[in-house]
Amino acid sequence: MEDLYSIHPGIPPLEELPAVEALAHCAISADLWRRDSSSAAAAAATALSSPSSAASNFLRPQIATHPRYPALLSAYVECRKVGAPPEMAAQLEEIRRGASLAAVCGEISDDPELDHFMESYCHALNRYKEELSKPFDEATSFLNSIELQLSDLCNSGAATTGGYSSSAPEERKKGNLPKGARALLMDWWTKHYQWPYPTDEEKVKLVEVTGLDQKQINNWFINQRKRHWKPSEGMRSTLVDGITGGSHSTTRYFGMALGQ
Repeated sequence: MEDLYSIHPGIPPLEELPAVEALAHCAISADLWRRDSSSAAAAAATALSSPSSAASNFLRPQIATHPRYPALLSAYVECRKVGAPPEMAAQLEEIRRGASLAAVCGEISDDPELDHFMESYCHALNRYKEELSKPFDEATSFLNSIELQLSDLCNSGAATTGGYSSSAPEERKKGNLPKGARALLMDWWTKHYQWPYPTDEEKVKLVEVTGLDQKQINNWFINQRKRHWKPSEGMRSTLVDGITGGSHSTTRYFGMALGQ
């Protein structure tokens, strides 16, 4: 066998894969095979360094019909796929499937040494594939870790700066409320200036139209009344009468109004 490429030309040549270069020159002397089939495995090992075209032509059908040939081909292709571009890996996998389906496996070889030889090469290629994969797996793991860290940094940065805009300083000075929400609250304030105490139903509506929560609305009205609203003298008299003559709940309500 000159190499697996000689049996299945769809597989690219192996010169760029030095670690399995020996497999590319796995030639066995046809004379040795004919003279002493029991020493075929030893002859194959000896012939690795001295490939023979005649021997390759003779041994190709022997290798291709060996029961372990599909496994050998699969191990070889797996080595080639390590680090290969996705397009090449897909092409190699397609070739492997087609070759495995087309392979005609014979009976178990009469030569245990040849069986051992094929088994050993399968094992060697599988081990080599594992060694080849380690740096790629480590690099992939490292890059995934870096990508995850960068993603976390970007997300945390967005959370930290996401609330800031060109109008942020102005909004912070006025209670961090958006301009649109403040405009709606001021509109309600203007219409109800004489008694700027929204009912629970009105607060619910304000929550819906402004997008604020009820706590923000309550705080805004408290601050607004403290800074910009004073009941008239007539209103104060009414409030005082309510405090002195009203029920406990009424007294509490009007006391809250006097305290803004």
